[in-house]
Amino acid sequence: MNKPTILLIVLLLMVGCSGAAQNGAPKRFFSNNTATEHKIDSLLKLMTLDEKIGQLNQLTGDGEVTGPITLAVSYQDAIRKGQVGSMLNVNGAAYTLKIQKIAVEESRLGIPLIFGYDVIHGYKTIFPVPLGDAASFDLESIEKGARVAAIEAAASGQHWTFAPMVDIARDPRWGRVMEGAGEDTYYGSLVAAARVKGFQGNNLGDGTTILACAKHFVAYGAAMSGRDYNTVDISERTLYEVYLPPFKAALDAGVATFMSSFNELNGVPVTGNKEMIHDLLKQKWGFDGFVVSDWASIMEMLPHGIAANQYEASEMAMNAGIDMDMEAHFYTAELPKLLKDGKITEAQINESVKRILRLKYKLGLFEDPYRYCDTAREKKELLNPRYLDIARDAARKSMVLLKNDNVLPISKSVKTIAVIGPMADNQDDLIGTWSARGEAKDVVSMLTGIKDKMPNSSVIYAKGCEISGDSKAGFAQALAAARRADVVVVAVGEAAMMSGEALSRAYLDLPGVQRDLVLALNELHKPMVVVVMNGRPLTLEWMDQQVPSILEAWLPGTMGGPAIADVLFGDYNPSGKLPMTFPRSTGQIPLFYNHKNTGRPRIDSVRYTSKYIDSPNTPLYPFGYGLSYTTFNYSNFRINRPTMGMKDTLTVTVNVKNTGKYDGTEIVQLYIRDMVGSVTRPVKELKGIRKVALRAGEDAVVVFKLTASDLAFYNRNMEFKAEYGDFKVFIGSSSAEVQELGFRLAQ
Repeated sequence: MNKPTILLIVLLLMVGCSGAAQNGAPKRFFSNNTATEHKIDSLLKLMTLDEKIGQLNQLTGDGEVTGPITLAVSYQDAIRKGQVGSMLNVNGAAYTLKIQKIAVEESRLGIPLIFGYDVIHGYKTIFPVPLGDAASFDLESIEKGARVAAIEAAASGQHWTFAPMVDIARDPRWGRVMEGAGEDTYYGSLVAAARVKGFQGNNLGDGTTILACAKHFVAYGAAMSGRDYNTVDISERTLYEVYLPPFKAALDAGVATFMSSFNELNGVPVTGNKEMIHDLLKQKWGFDGFVVSDWASIMEMLPHGIAANQYEASEMAMNAGIDMDMEAHFYTAELPKLLKDGKITEAQINESVKRILRLKYKLGLFEDPYRYCDTAREKKELLNPRYLDIARDAARKSMVLLKNDNVLPISKSVKTIAVIGPMADNQDDLIGTWSARGEAKDVVSMLTGIKDKMPNSSVIYAKGCEISGDSKAGFAQALAAARRADVVVVAVGEAAMMSGEALSRAYLDLPGVQRDLVLALNELHKPMVVVVMNGRPLTLEWMDQQVPSILEAWLPGTMGGPAIADVLFGDYNPSGKLPMTFPRSTGQIPLFYNHKNTGRPRIDSVRYTSKYIDSPNTPLYPFGYGLSYTTFNYSNFRINRPTMGMKDTLTVTVNVKNTGKYDGTEIVQLYIRDMVGSVTRPVKELKGIRKVALRAGEDAVVVFKLTASDLAFYNRNMEFKAEYGDFKVFIGSSSAEVQELGFRLAQ
């Protein structure tokens, strides 16, 4: 160990131990912790300019490559020279130990690295894709899934995940809808906070938590044409009302890092957008974690056409507030020149370094840089049976019953079951894309899940066709199997690599000849259920019109097969609701429930109103929609007052009764509408959800509370406040199936 390293350790020990982050909204890391700030200042005084800039540099390891390679580098030599602050795509307790030792024991100052990885919906135990997970409308379950992912990732040497993605998405053509919570800002904000809490826990220093990263800041979900990386051009009002709130919710939940988005926003790529990152996020909102670019997005300002070279791109990014350069290698090359030329200041560099070092202290890496590198712990935690049970429960909670003409649940006395389709005995695709270290060999397929569930029944399997391609050679075998069966279960959908980053689709029907397979089987008029596995809403109007029962299972993860079997055979009554609208056709897109009225709302008998001449305006399945094996009756919907003041609380109450023969869970949804505003308002806005479990015949009183803050919006002057006037409040089982009452907000 060299002398500067010894001096550093002595200085840090003299300062003492750091305290816990203070609670509050937004949560601040170390901003009031004098001891830690003293440590960081002492360390900064020892660092050369190159070592400071090195902390702002993130390089990829030789694991998965999650973007285009920009430059081949010897990253081990760079670490030894203090030119790297973080690595991504370096996996496993043993391997991260090896790399961390280079940083701690072979660099001049021994500053530990942060290891980051895309832990999106599980690390080794894979959960449903996030859009599917959001369909549970169960925040506790969503948080628990992120907690499991964090425990497994931390046991494997990871300190940081590039999740949650909190982009609001209204266009299912965009492949990355699978990474988020859907179309609604209110619900997306709740999910953002739950996922942050799951990843980060209550104490980042306990060794089982990882840093969360709110991405992609901001408005990436509004990419034109649903095409990834495409331009975003939206109003300031839409930005503040729709796309920013989930990021603020993540911040208020204590998220440690943010990631800038690839897209330009109203003419300026966000990675170089000072107004968004420095002014809004850091100054106005008070965020004091650090901001990382997305993969080489600093470099991408060149093809965007806003920077002529890497010097200009680096200047824009640093002045915008990007603290860490992911894989562009621009900061190490250009910041010294920019500093010399007076384009940036050393104070700016120091501030970014301090933001990064704070989180290294918070993770306990200075205290014990190898605390995440325990191979025995790794072996114990990965695919732990407890986590598999949690993943199974999350998967079945995510499933949405789209249609059921008395086929489901399937009787356990059934003698012969035909299991057909390219997703039926599929392990590769069930874990979806962005599946971290998940492996197909660990996945339990739907076929296996059914066989395990029904050991005394004859289960006949036929693939029928591939996911893609035009071959119908397997149809005859599939039809023969179906003819022999008492009930037919058909599993169709998207391959894992049909949704996710850079996986946008112009057409949202089932790929290949899967539609033809389903229709051919339906002609046999057998009791049949179609299980759809996918990462985004699909256009299934033809299926809804002809097939008796449809179960949306998403891409359900490692335990998808048993979870599907639980639902199919009635051991679990589906309760999921759609977090994103399913259109009838791609021609309706973008289509979302909280749209605004036009001056000529649709009237079918009148020509000059806002409508299609070849399709209804309405979706196939609206936001919040989902059936159950039982039925629920809503009655005695009431409010405690017809008029409320700015300081009053409106109590909204409804009786919900399970009127069917199965125990079940209903997700009760509350919406509002501001009837007349200084600017136009949506026809509905979600403002509350309650998940209510009821035994057959049982009823419950469900209560919501509304205050003036729930009625607030950005008025004509872009002031966030409620306005006096008339409102409607809606309660129901979906955004389309509601009862309504009126009230007034008065002085």
